[in-house]
Amino acid sequence: MSEEKSKAKSEKTGQENEYFPEDSHAPKPGPLPDESDSRPDPFSTFDSELSTQNSMEVHHHPHAHGKKTWKSFFWEFLMLFLAVFCGFLAEYQLEHTIEHQREKEYAKALYDELYADSIVFASKIKGRIDKEKDCDYLVSYIRDSSLTNLPRDFYPSYTVVFYLITSNTFEPKDGILNQLKGSGSLRYFKSASLQKLFGEISSYINNIRDRNDQEYQFFASPVKQFDLKHYDFGWMNELRKQDENAYNIELINRYRAGNDFIKADILNLSSFNRAEVVNMIQFYKQMLVSTRTLAMKDYMMANQKLLNELRQEYHLK
Repeated sequence: MSEEKSKAKSEKTGQENEYFPEDSHAPKPGPLPDESDSRPDPFSTFDSELSTQNSMEVHHHPHAHGKKTWKSFFWEFLMLFLAVFCGFLAEYQLEHTIEHQREKEYAKALYDELYADSIVFASKIKGRIDKEKDCDYLVSYIRDSSLTNLPRDFYPSYTVVFYLITSNTFEPKDGILNQLKGSGSLRYFKSASLQKLFGEISSYINNIRDRNDQEYQFFASPVKQFDLKHYDFGWMNELRKQDENAYNIELINRYRAGNDFIKADILNLSSFNRAEVVNMIQFYKQMLVSTRTLAMKDYMMANQKLLNELRQEYHLK
């Protein structure tokens, strides 16, 4: 019976090889291992070792020396704080340096403007004093001298007093100061005395401009009407032929220093009232004196104080 089974099994294997001939040369599988075999399975040993290793990795705890203490956090905070604070100090110092540089530049520009004004002021003061003397000369002459045979010195004084109204007018410059005010740049000047002087000189500049306006209004009426009626403009026209490009006051100063004589008369002499003209000249002189001794004097004192303060504060020359 067992022989028949073996034979049948052999025939079955042969049939399978007929359908898969490539398997005919493959090695025959060995017998299945016996469950009672005590030899260790290499695959089960590897799996056991891998499982043990994973278990150790899962339950691995960090070492105690890696844990941060409050001192570590404190030092980190301190270093971060110092870094931010130093950056703030550097930015503040840079801004302070820039502001100081701008302050000095503005001080220099303002100093130059005030210094230039002081030079112009000196020449204007001299011209106004000379004009006041011309007023005295005219008053003295018109009161009791001949008005038909005028001397050589009459028309230069007559022209300075009644015609050259704006030649000796002082116009203070405040362009830089107004620019600093408008832009808010006066805040760069930390000195309290400088801030006070800025306010004072602004007030004195306004006073001078008010006085200049009053003098011009006096020229517009009554001096202008007087000139149109009694002043001989032919005299000034002849004088200008000497130099068409010179200022009128320069031409008059040259005429006084020279020997030329340009004849001129007082026009409409019949309506020329000596007392009224003398009174008008004296009023005009008082206006000139008041402007010079009050408004202009106050401005000049503030100008000098401000120049001295700027020199000392910013070492300007």
